[in-house]
Amino acid sequence: MQMLITFGALFMSVALLQLSSGGVGPLDALTGLAEGFSRSEVGFLGSAHFFGFFIGCWWAPRLMGSVGHSRAYASFTAMGAIGLAAHVTVTDPIMWAIFRIASGICVAGCYTVIEAWLQAKVTNETRGRAMGTYRIVDMSASFVAQFMIGALANVETYIAYNALTILCIAAIFPLTLTKAEQPMTAATTRLRPSLAWRASPLAVAGVLVAAQSSAAFRMVGPIYGQEVGLAASQIGYFLAAFVAGGAIAQYPAGWLADKYDRRWVLIGLSIAAIIACMITVASASLGTGAVMASAAFFGLTTFPVYSVATAHAHDFATSAERVELSAALMFFYAVGAIAAPYASSTLIAWFGAGALFTFISVGHLLLVVFGLQRMQVRRAPEERTRYIYAPRTSFGIGRLLKRSRDKSQNE
Repeated sequence: MQMLITFGALFMSVALLQLSSGGVGPLDALTGLAEGFSRSEVGFLGSAHFFGFFIGCWWAPRLMGSVGHSRAYASFTAMGAIGLAAHVTVTDPIMWAIFRIASGICVAGCYTVIEAWLQAKVTNETRGRAMGTYRIVDMSASFVAQFMIGALANVETYIAYNALTILCIAAIFPLTLTKAEQPMTAATTRLRPSLAWRASPLAVAGVLVAAQSSAAFRMVGPIYGQEVGLAASQIGYFLAAFVAGGAIAQYPAGWLADKYDRRWVLIGLSIAAIIACMITVASASLGTGAVMASAAFFGLTTFPVYSVATAHAHDFATSAERVELSAALMFFYAVGAIAAPYASSTLIAWFGAGALFTFISVGHLLLVVFGLQRMQVRRAPEERTRYIYAPRTSFGIGRLLKRSRDKSQNE
């Protein structure tokens, strides 16, 4: 209870932000298709979101240093609300892509502020519980956001986007009205992508494939769902099944990653992901239940790839490198996420719905081959960090996870 009181404003802001941002991607896809957007144009909207996400990750620490946490958070939230509300003023894929850049900047900026605030307020005694609660709130809100899609898909477009706008605006209040003193602004994390490659080329490849899988499914999954006969009201359940599978996977994936060579775990997850892709395509004609179950299995096999890859990279890092390494890995995730939605939606337009999972399968197949090759180059480290579920929220998340990784390596 004390944890919720201390960090209640932060967690409430996270929940409202996730409810808003988690619904806009599927809603854009369903509305865009209904308005005559091509599949490639719908995928381009997802890529625009992640382009904005990358900008927000880079810009947020600098804005916090200029105007403070609360004002920066309010600015980013206002930008996201404007992007959502503007959807109903014009029906054009280029303009909508610009609006989605704004929503991407909002998400990255707000998470950067929240995580910087959380990092400043936690202590060694409260860090574990605070991070656990933070992950539960974030993933639970993401799960609920998918169920909202079914309800929003059955109302007028302006009502649906206004509902998401209201949630985004509501996310301003908990953090800006809290009486808690604003923390000092932390030093801006340097972005050095080469650090991640030097630590582990396999981890970089794993992060890119994780981005390819997650971004393509989340942003283009609604197109696939419609292609295989799901009603608009069922798309949310389809995406929620993916999130649920990913949540369930965290404990067994962590146990495997801590017990066995993480390179074999990555290879095993990718092989399982390829099988999941084949099952998903094969189940398209077997009814709604089979489609939902295959989505959950797909989430089970692909969701942990990012956290296993980052844990493997941190096995080769020093304590002083952890924050910058986390930022570098997030950089590669953003790069992969920017490219995946447009590429996968274009392939669907050319070759049909199954091309989405062929695209993802090829990425995982390449990761298997690269993983086997890297095992011939370098031995596994003797000392390893503990597996930690790593949220893909901002370049600053490494500050929150740093002490947990250091502690596990020193135990």
